[in-house]
Amino acid sequence: MINKVVASAAEAVADISDGASLAVGGFGLCGIPVALIDALHGHGTTNLETVSNNCGVDDWGLGILLKDGRIRRTISSYVGENKEFARQYLAGELEVVLTPQGTLAEKLRAGGAGIPAFYTPAGVGTQVSEGGLPQKYDAGGNVEIASAPKEVRTFNGAEYVLEQSLTPDFGLVHAWKGDRHGNLVFHATAMNFNPLCAMAGKITIAEVEELVEPGELDPEHVHVPGIFVQRVVFVPGVEKRIEKRTVAAPAAGTTSRTTSGTTDQAGA
Repeated sequence: MINKVVASAAEAVADISDGASLAVGGFGLCGIPVALIDALHGHGTTNLETVSNNCGVDDWGLGILLKDGRIRRTISSYVGENKEFARQYLAGELEVVLTPQGTLAEKLRAGGAGIPAFYTPAGVGTQVSEGGLPQKYDAGGNVEIASAPKEVRTFNGAEYVLEQSLTPDFGLVHAWKGDRHGNLVFHATAMNFNPLCAMAGKITIAEVEELVEPGELDPEHVHVPGIFVQRVVFVPGVEKRIEKRTVAAPAAGTTSRTTSGTTDQAGA
């Protein structure tokens, strides 16, 4: 029997070396592999290239690696919740490849499916296809690296831009359930990007909230089969956070009460 379970998150990420590229699952702070990111931070790994929908917030998720200058380059689609991210980008300390969200998802899916490139209408007629999108500034605020033009072709009268797929060195994902063979089940919003990152990573490491024996998961409910996963880490009770909590205004005649907290089980 193949047993892919490793004893700890620290052991699971021990061979991620300086300069490695990582596909990191999750959407906002939902479904991000917190335990694996923390272990990587503790390991001291640096000069990383990350591929993720966003780069965490200032004190959570990938934000803790970013804060300590561990990330050299990131390929992301949304970067609006991290002040340190903006500071590093504008100061010339971080290279940012801003990518349309659907294109980023397909880059990962295609990479996992063995498809080297694909055509998409997203970005046609903009700097995404025509080039010139600032990726890195120098210390003086001048553009040091700009995106290159991409091939554009016409199909059935419409233009499409050629995008290359992504196959990072490692995929780091968070799953609700997993078995010892690496079969994974995700919950709600955590379905965003986690399955794609699991597929795309050359070596995929999954942290799971519930670890079950092979055969206990209904095959029809498995979102990512174990063939894509090389390591599994059991992380019961892992902390979850949300970026923003919005509540409705109190009804007339009632008393408003504000609550605060950092954990949220829904959608993670």
